[in-house]
Amino acid sequence: MTPAELSRTVRRAVCRAVEDDALPGPVPERVTVERPRPGGRGDYASNIALRLAGPAGRPPREVAEIVRASILRSAAESPTSPGAAPGIDRIEITGPGFLNFTLARDSRAELVRTVLRAGPRYGYGDALAGTSVTLAASDEPRAALWTDTVVELLRSQGARAEIVPGAGERLRPLPASVGDAPAGDDLFARLGPDAARWGLLRPAAHDRPQTGAELLVQRESNSLFQVRYAYARTRALARNAAQLGITPAPTLDEGPEVTGHDSATALLLTALGDHPAVLEAAARLRAPDRLARRLEHTADAFLRFQETCRPLPLGDEKPSAAHRSRLALADAAGAVLAGGLSLLGIDAPAYL
Repeated sequence: MTPAELSRTVRRAVCRAVEDDALPGPVPERVTVERPRPGGRGDYASNIALRLAGPAGRPPREVAEIVRASILRSAAESPTSPGAAPGIDRIEITGPGFLNFTLARDSRAELVRTVLRAGPRYGYGDALAGTSVTLAASDEPRAALWTDTVVELLRSQGARAEIVPGAGERLRPLPASVGDAPAGDDLFARLGPDAARWGLLRPAAHDRPQTGAELLVQRESNSLFQVRYAYARTRALARNAAQLGITPAPTLDEGPEVTGHDSATALLLTALGDHPAVLEAAARLRAPDRLARRLEHTADAFLRFQETCRPLPLGDEKPSAAHRSRLALADAAGAVLAGGLSLLGIDAPAYL
């Protein structure tokens, strides 16, 4: 179960509670699901009960109990998996009324399968289907690139988006001439297309773009290098696994590292699960920088994972189900990194 699917599950439970007169309407258009805050539990949490408490005129914890009961009731009527609900193992209430969700064991393996089935298009969806967006063309290098990238993000979420000279919504990040680059500097010729695009898109719209030679340095301090290096490592693991005759396969009996109890694996699974919501937010907010920064997070999570969990056997060690599942998770990470870089118009090299 992805965060987007969990969000829809909670929203359907709220709809049912309203239909049953357990809660007053209206039903919010979207339900926020995020990682638990300090004091929380499980894989994800939602503050929906706190949002509904005021209009309902009830304490947040009471509202949380109503929503939780609605989820359990729906699961009892259509049981398709053990646990609290399909894809959910436990639902707990913490603090003033946060709903905390622990995902079912098989849902973590299913997340990897979902990513692998979609490949680099994982996270594409129809959240903005039926929406038409017209953006104004710009002569400013950074604004023009920002606009082009936002169009790709909007289309990835099902929106109809186009650029029309002199008409439509105008995106105005700081121009590329701000900061270290003198006016008229051809960043694309000096840095190359990939580094130039990253330098213009990675900082937030109100921040100065990166325009210096640090974008070409091949070390961890260069965030573009870190993301592309992580992707190249996923491809190297795939090549080495093929040479050893090991086929990636997410399974349900992989041991603790692959079911998410290991912190490095859990961090990577969370990064992959959050990717659809990241793409949607980047499209809605016209903010490609959000995608770029989340790719950094995913790259860091993958590099920690490969160091901690050893996707390939060492020495005379025989390949196990755990190795096959870790390799599948590495492939899934590669798909997310490649897809995200592609939306930013940046190449994902298999060798680096």
